[in-house]
This record gives sequence, C-alpha cells and structure tokens, in this order.
Amino acid sequence: MLRRILLLWIAVLLWPVGLWAEAPLSLLRPSGQGWDLERQPLVISLPQPLVGKASTAGAVFGPSLFAGRAEGSFFEPLPPRPEARAKIRRMAQAPVDIALVRAMIGRAESPRDGYDAVQHGAKRKPRKPPTQMSLGEIFAWIDVTPGQPHAIGFYQFIPSTLARLVTELDLGPEVIFTPAVQDRLANILLADAGIFELRAGQITRHQFMNNLAKIWAGLPTSSGKSHYHGYAGNKATVTWAEFDRAMARAFPS
Repeated sequence: MLRRILLLWIAVLLWPVGLWAEAPLSLLRPSGQGWDLERQPLVISLPQPLVGKASTAGAVFGPSLFAGRAEGSFFEPLPPRPEARAKIRRMAQAPVDIALVRAMIGRAESPRDGYDAVQHGAKRKPRKPPTQMSLGEIFAWIDVTPGQPHAIGFYQFIPSTLARLVTELDLGPEVIFTPAVQDRLANILLADAGIFELRAGQITRHQFMNNLAKIWAGLPTSSGKSHYHGYAGNKATVTWAEFDRAMARAFPS
C-alpha cells in the first residue's frame, strides 16, 4: 500500500513537467506554431502601438505610420489582399512604379534619416542605427522603453504593424533590418493599398493615394490634410500637389 501511494505522488509531481515539455511558451511563434530550437520568437504578445491610451494630451510626435492607441486602435488596417500580397512577395526586384511610390512615402515619413530614422519623440533611442539592428534587437528596444513612440525605419513602422508584417513574411529575430528588408515589409502594405488594382485600372490613382494616406500619416488625402490630422500631432508633411505629381510619374494617366 505504501509503495502505491509513493508511486502516485511521483506521478503527480512529474505531471506538470510533461505538459511544459510538449510546447514551451518561449518556443512559440506569435501564431502558436512551434519554432526551431535555434530560432526564438520575435513576438509572444504584440508590442504597444505608438500612442498609448493614457498619452499626454498635448504631446506632438509628428507624422508616423499607423498612429493608433493601445486599446481600441485609432488606426484600422486596410483589409489584407492575400493574392496581391503573394504576388508582391514573389517579385525579385521592384519595378519602377513601386520604387517611386516607396520613395514618395520615405520623403514624407523620414526625409532626414531615411532607413535609419527613429521617431524624434523617442527619448531613449536604440544604441545602433536601425539598419545595423536585428529584428530581435528592435523588439527588445521596444520592450525596455515603454511609454514613448517607437516608429522606426524609412517607412516609420510602429511595433504592432512591424510585428504583423514580420509574421506575414516569416522573418526570424536574427534578420537584420536592412533597407531591402524594410522595402519588403512596405511592399505588403502597398499590396493592401491596391497597387495591383491600380495597375489593372480597377481603381483610380487618387483612390490609391487616399488608401496610402490611410496607412502613412505623413501623406495627405485629397482634402490636403493627413487622414489623422490633429491626432497626436499628426499632419501631412507634403502637399497633395506634390504627392500627385510623384504618383503621376509612377502611374501616368
């Protein structure tokens, strides 16, 4: 009898170990699928968006991608277009029109520092230029500097958007945030904005431009103002006429 009780206690003590051995949390992707042992996840829970719910009322952060709130995001992503995303991922080299669109976005979002831009409202900046950082290092910087804006790179990705895009492209934490990687991430957003529909004549150039302005706050809508004008200091940094001229070069009528 004593032996049976002892065996029962051993089984009870070992039971939690068996559960954790099956799928440790530290080896899960954001989607819940297992990573390789050498490849740790970038994100277990999504980082905070640019502007927290309790952010200071008068804080001015300037233009940035997806200036949302932590709860009940101000920004609503454009509906994903899976076929367009797959098509743009297969492109070995960006055609001229896509390159011109990306240049216009960078001109509005990061005219000074380009691919190494960090949102000027961030008081604690990374120790290295973004193009020399791995994605894992970027998310680590985000984690240890709460309460400040974290928009980063040529396209001023904020944490929640960056997490979504690196998951879409299945990029690991060891991947360096190079200009080429940043361009690949931005391409997904161009697909969602309808760049292939514009090419096919299914939407107009101005419709596409307004879609871009819903993604990048530094770009104006056809009203001449940012889609997020006045929210957390956001405003368009280029005029509609400038925007339209650049898009006309990419997509002549």
